[in-house]
Amino acid sequence: MNDDIQRLADLGDRLIGAARRHGADAADAASVLSRSRSAQVRLGKVEELESSESDDLSLRVFVGRRVATVSADIRADADRLAERAVAMAKVSPEDPYAGLADPALLSSGELDLDLYDDTEIAGEALVEAAKAMEAAALDVAGVTNSGGASAGTGVTGLVLVTSTGFRGWRMRSGYSRSVSVVAGEGTGMERDYDFDSRMHAGDLDAADAIGRRAGERAVRRLSPAKVPTGRYPIVLDPRVSRGLIGSLLGAINGAGIARGTSFLKNRMGSRVLPEGMDLLDEPLLVRRPGSRPFDGEGLRGERLALVEDGILRHWLLDGATARELGLQPNGRASRSSSGVSPSSTNVSLTKGARSPADLIRDTNRGIYVTEMIGQGANLVTGDYSRGASGFMIENGVLTHPVSEFTVAGHLGDMLLAIEAADDGDPRFSVDVPTLRVGEMTVAGS
Repeated sequence: MNDDIQRLADLGDRLIGAARRHGADAADAASVLSRSRSAQVRLGKVEELESSESDDLSLRVFVGRRVATVSADIRADADRLAERAVAMAKVSPEDPYAGLADPALLSSGELDLDLYDDTEIAGEALVEAAKAMEAAALDVAGVTNSGGASAGTGVTGLVLVTSTGFRGWRMRSGYSRSVSVVAGEGTGMERDYDFDSRMHAGDLDAADAIGRRAGERAVRRLSPAKVPTGRYPIVLDPRVSRGLIGSLLGAINGAGIARGTSFLKNRMGSRVLPEGMDLLDEPLLVRRPGSRPFDGEGLRGERLALVEDGILRHWLLDGATARELGLQPNGRASRSSSGVSPSSTNVSLTKGARSPADLIRDTNRGIYVTEMIGQGANLVTGDYSRGASGFMIENGVLTHPVSEFTVAGHLGDMLLAIEAADDGDPRFSVDVPTLRVGEMTVAGS
């Protein structure tokens, strides 16, 4: 792997040199390498065993305030690629906010965040893990069929070189297991799933435990009832609450703020979460999925309180959006083949003092939502409306499953009303506990 990194870094230097020879004032080159192996089984039979490798690169060039990005396979001719990129930039409209990061802000020195595990897992072992998950799920009484199980391993890397002197690389390993099963028969069938995904192989949950959870989740959903239309307190399972906070992250993304397409565009310094609640973004945490020693422009991001004591304090910014908004970039640039844009890293919401069971006990009649359907969050207006399923809460107790209803409200009102439990899941880059979001309008039967 070190040979691959050195090869891609040298390629970046050649691309930048070629771009400068063809008339670019500045440039950066990003190479992404990916190696993966996966196995898919269904009903005990192997459906797919796949290995893949890819090495892709993107070259971004600046000619004055004109910018162009081209992407290609690493086998492309560096000189011709650079020539094409510069030609594209020269005929592009001027972008007053385009440019590389200030050299004074670039990351320096290596930083080990323990993101890489070199454990090799053979294809046969992946097959056995997938079969074990599926078998454990099918052993749960009431499970009648399988949607398949999969296990995989892989590594991704980014090598970034800039004409201002930055030269860095980062690697991340990944190991995953997932299974989906069906419970019930005929028109009464219900599907659910479970999974685990880690950067270190030794952290993965046991295959049979994942399968058993998937089976139990599917069986619990059998014979759902309808929900009478009305207003109900809503408690969100962490699988769903992560999506709610993801909507908040989307609304405070600097790209949306610069375009004026966020309902929070004029809310900096205003309350967006309850008093005492923080929303933190921390890119330098050890062994966490969103960690990165440098961002897509070579900056080392620091701990950022996006929301502090309920008050909105920061946007997520890359260089271009920061310049457009008259602010300093905060190391949240994400790199893709099409360019650079802001993104979050490891996000966590302040945990509460009570358990999820306590929140449910304190809810006389409401709904515990375990799944949302569709993309019903409008970040321009803040309107929120999504299909959902889950369980009724009656007299503070989870009772029967419910489905085919819609919950609706406004993101601003929902976020201000949330109460957090004391749980959460640091496996995810957005670590959010169970949330109660106050009353929402429910359209059911």
